[in-house]
Amino acid sequence: QVQLVESGGGLVQPGGSLRLSCLASRSIFTEYNMAWYRQAPGQQRELVAIMTSSGSLSYVVDVKGRFTISRDNAKNTVFLQMNSLKPEDTAVYYCNARRLADRDQIWGQGTQVTVSS
Repeated sequence: QVQLVESGGGLVQPGGSLRLSCLASRSIFTEYNMAWYRQAPGQQRELVAIMTSSGSLSYVVDVKGRFTISRDNAKNTVFLQMNSLKPEDTAVYYCNARRLADRDQIWGQGTQVTVSS
């Protein structure tokens, strides 16, 4: 069973930057689409960014131009670079892998991002 481990969250001031990492326990990027979701207190979990197995990218409107999803195939790691952070970006951020063959999903444990002065 593949495991995902996120890191890189923390407290940052508005306008600041953070880079989240998601380490997969083995090489999966040819089998899975990778995504970042977030869940703010009292809110539903929402999709933030997707990178397909072929490398296509997609972002939710709220983060377009500020966030960038990328991956390092050799390190089995997906990143989410977050710039120009706003208080409304505060949430627990989750890494997600969805298998192409059967749409089976794997979630990481989440990492807290807090944007506050």
